[in-house]
Amino acid sequence: MTENSEGPAPFDGNQTWYRVVGELLPDGPAPLVVLHGGPGATHDYLLSLADLARDGRAVVFYDQLGNGNSTHLPDRGADFWTVELFVRELANLVDHLGISGRYHVLGQSWGGFLAQEHALTRPAGLRSLVLSNTAASFPAFVDEANSLRADLPPAVEATLRRHEEAGTTDAPEYADACQVFYKRHVCRLEQWPEEVTYSFAMIDEDPTVYHTMNGPSEFHVIGSIRDWQVTDRLTEIDVPTLVVSGRHDEATPALQEVLVAGIPQTEQMVLEESSHLPMWEERDAYMRAVGDFLARHD
Repeated sequence: MTENSEGPAPFDGNQTWYRVVGELLPDGPAPLVVLHGGPGATHDYLLSLADLARDGRAVVFYDQLGNGNSTHLPDRGADFWTVELFVRELANLVDHLGISGRYHVLGQSWGGFLAQEHALTRPAGLRSLVLSNTAASFPAFVDEANSLRADLPPAVEATLRRHEEAGTTDAPEYADACQVFYKRHVCRLEQWPEEVTYSFAMIDEDPTVYHTMNGPSEFHVIGSIRDWQVTDRLTEIDVPTLVVSGRHDEATPALQEVLVAGIPQTEQMVLEESSHLPMWEERDAYMRAVGDFLARHD
């Protein structure tokens, strides 16, 4: 496959859009497949990870079904938008690209949930896993997010609660209050990268997947995956795993401790000045840690 190629991968009568940065070479470093968060975001906010496309390593980005450049299905409900759907979509993409014999996976936030589920299928060619800013349990993630929310200014918390109780979470005032939380625990940069604001805008443009699976915000989770967890299966993940997070992350240090304790072959990296997007907040340190880890497990 040529350098910086993109296209659709057919999947269940729909299309998964992907972009390969670098060149998929049979004898080069194993390619890295990047799983975006949400569920319901797009690949764009993770484009800084193209930094890892060096020394012959290709980086594969894609928009999960229902999002971005992939097929949108706004009329589908919770019975369609399942974790199992996205596990199958990822396996299909890996096969489509011809890399199933040797590859790495990096999952960020919800993408980390998906990465764990993928690893639990024991794919033969998976060399390593990078779990970035994620958790092994969605209920635990929500509990931690709500503990951080409790530290917000009282007026902000009151606004959030008022709109959640009234069912008016689509109000601009609710979005403004959420932004206070996001500035503390999602991205602490004064100016958010365009790629990040674009992904947030894409959720607003078609919120089908995010609202169905998650809910209206990071801490008001009423969607179909609110009970997801693999805490009791972490010992079954049998590939080297790097757990990366920010000190101020909405995916808190307590959540990372569960991953590190549960997965047999783990390393951990905490970026002290970051929150949920350390690949932007402390870009150089993040890329060094992830790049070195991948190189050791090719």
